[in-house]
Amino acid sequence: MSWKPMQPYLIFAWMCFFRPIGRKECDQQQRLDSFYEGQAEVYDATRHRLLRGRHTLLRLCAAHLRQMKRENPKKPLVWVDIGGGTGFNIEEMDKYFPIAEFDSVYVIDLCQPLLDVARRRFAARGWTNVQVLCQDATFFALPEWGDRLDSARGAVSLFTMSYSLSMIPSYFALLDRIDELLDPAGLLGVADFYTSSRANTPLERAIGNGNERRTGFLSRWFWQIWFDLDHVSLSSARREYLEYRFGTSYNGRNHMVSWLVQIPYYVFLGCSRSRSTVHAVKAFEIESGNTAGSGHITPLHSPALAPRSPSSAFSFSSSPPLGPAALDGKGGALALPLSSFHYQTRFWRLPFLEERAHGEFRSWIYGFTWEDPEVDMQHLGLTREDSLFVITSAGDNALHYAISAAPRRIHCVDMNPCQGHLLELKLASAAALTYEEFWAMFGEGHIANFEEILDTKLSPFLSSVAYQFWRANAAAFRKGLHTCGYSGHALRIARWAFALGGARAWVARMVRAETLAEQSALWDAHVRPVLLAPWVSRLFLANPVFLWNALGVPINQMNCFLREGVSATQYAAETLDPIAHHTHMRAGAYHYLLCLLGRYTPESCPLFLTREGFEKLRENDGALLDTFRLHTDSIINALQGLADNTITKMVVMDHMDWFDPGAGPDCALDAEIDQMHRVLAHGGAVYWRSAARKPWYIENFARKGFRVEPLGIRRHDSKPIDRVNMVRSFFVAYKWCLLKGLTAVRELLSCDQALRLR
Repeated sequence: MSWKPMQPYLIFAWMCFFRPIGRKECDQQQRLDSFYEGQAEVYDATRHRLLRGRHTLLRLCAAHLRQMKRENPKKPLVWVDIGGGTGFNIEEMDKYFPIAEFDSVYVIDLCQPLLDVARRRFAARGWTNVQVLCQDATFFALPEWGDRLDSARGAVSLFTMSYSLSMIPSYFALLDRIDELLDPAGLLGVADFYTSSRANTPLERAIGNGNERRTGFLSRWFWQIWFDLDHVSLSSARREYLEYRFGTSYNGRNHMVSWLVQIPYYVFLGCSRSRSTVHAVKAFEIESGNTAGSGHITPLHSPALAPRSPSSAFSFSSSPPLGPAALDGKGGALALPLSSFHYQTRFWRLPFLEERAHGEFRSWIYGFTWEDPEVDMQHLGLTREDSLFVITSAGDNALHYAISAAPRRIHCVDMNPCQGHLLELKLASAAALTYEEFWAMFGEGHIANFEEILDTKLSPFLSSVAYQFWRANAAAFRKGLHTCGYSGHALRIARWAFALGGARAWVARMVRAETLAEQSALWDAHVRPVLLAPWVSRLFLANPVFLWNALGVPINQMNCFLREGVSATQYAAETLDPIAHHTHMRAGAYHYLLCLLGRYTPESCPLFLTREGFEKLRENDGALLDTFRLHTDSIINALQGLADNTITKMVVMDHMDWFDPGAGPDCALDAEIDQMHRVLAHGGAVYWRSAARKPWYIENFARKGFRVEPLGIRRHDSKPIDRVNMVRSFFVAYKWCLLKGLTAVRELLSCDQALRLR
């Protein structure tokens, strides 16, 4: 009774660990036949836990194929699965993309016993468009080509290699041949084992792999020797040449076989470097106002991300030079591939090189934006001709600006890559999901099948780095998106405080209060005594560690109000009391509703989460989404990459509170203000909020030629300056050049005089 279920695994153990593989003098085909002949029938039953990543690979390929089909519905679809063996991938793909929609599907393998299983499998399914070919993958040819190999160039829409690249000796020739036959708009998908000792090489930084690629010494040593016994090569050269030869689209890795056996593997989705990058270059160099194409290389940029010839913004090299210098990893002679940005479907996330500073951010600090966009809109006066420069944060306010005014361009800037990942996910979700799915993800913060949605719907719209981040952090949508990240710490601690203080039921009643008077009474009688209790203040509100790690308030910003004689407890009271007494959370004051309830409601949520806002983002095939350009860098570096007089409005939140007032003249803030003045168009303005009533850096703006005006100053026991009231002042600084103003007046008078004479 126990023999039957154990039989496949006993056969697998015998063939893999005990039976000799074959004589060394045997060729590749003889070795494969000898190894798989006795286990072909049990191959699929014994590999589902060993060969991880195949389902992910096929889901990603299917999602991109659907996008490809929408863009060019009449183009033939041809799929070649190299090393396809038993045909498992073909049968599995039918769950994600119907095999009947392919014009032709080919399984190519050198092992006859495995192909016999595939033939029986396809015959049982009745697929007439699937063929099995026993050929050497390095020199394969499809029957329909005959002797006309010229017509074969670019004839294949999709190549896949599932754990076969590591088993093919002549992998250089194979990848070169795939590149020759792959349609420029087509895809190459690979899943395989690997080991790697290096991290953060020029190639990896260009395509966005980062330090997650590196494997430990013992793991690398053990798996290389183990797989080498089966003639499987885990050397890093195969993956490096794969990533060098093909433009990277998505690259993730290292899910575990189990908690005990941890074999590193990767999933790669790429395209031919002959694919046109004209639209990407336009998005990067022209639509983003970036001056890298004219030779202006800032710390943000690299020759890998800039045009090959500074004289032309459209002269990208698509054919990589070959030779040892191309892969030496030292950066000197290495012709790096373009970043994944240049091959993306949508050009929201601008390319960036992974730096050490980016690695300091493990998660997002702000899961929601702590600024009131309604008050912003009252002062910004946005039109369709405006170009905005804003801090990314969680992206809520930037989406509000886009929906309300449809400005020409919105540059979102944040040094924390995770903030860019969060906004990018919102943009992709608006482009690909239904409103119900969108609300579940960002309104409720929970969705059961996020990983499936990520692969099958969102992946074509995400950058490589964003896809990898959300793949690794998929659990956030099981735990609750709003309680994750640094800001989630504050929400969880508030819940603990309410539970310890016996106020949890009163909080629930307060957020459901029908009237503002009822909400105010509940706050004063039951919630305020707990949230503003002395022990809460000492442990959290006056604790710089908590303020930074949970609320994103650095010590310099805390000093802004301490210097004005306001304690942390007093600051919190002046913030929260006016909110409870003057803003109705149930009817639209959604910032604090989220904090207390843990989710939004349809009656109280950001504009982008309303059905009307969502539909506005999707109009005209999501044209409004394409106004966004996401920069992953410091503000000053992002400004240095923009041309003169190209931004009309800047919203930098409370960012300038973070600077050290003791740095003296010509400090980093002055350099940033100089760049703001250069980039802003005449008459343009910078808007900011501050924890101080009179920020110390107002004089810095005045010295640089700005005219500063207050838009709101918070007073004790008065109405809040907005629905958040987290800051004490709101300012605007207008760019005005006196010399240019006098010139304009002189020209106007001259014109008027000429008209009168005429």
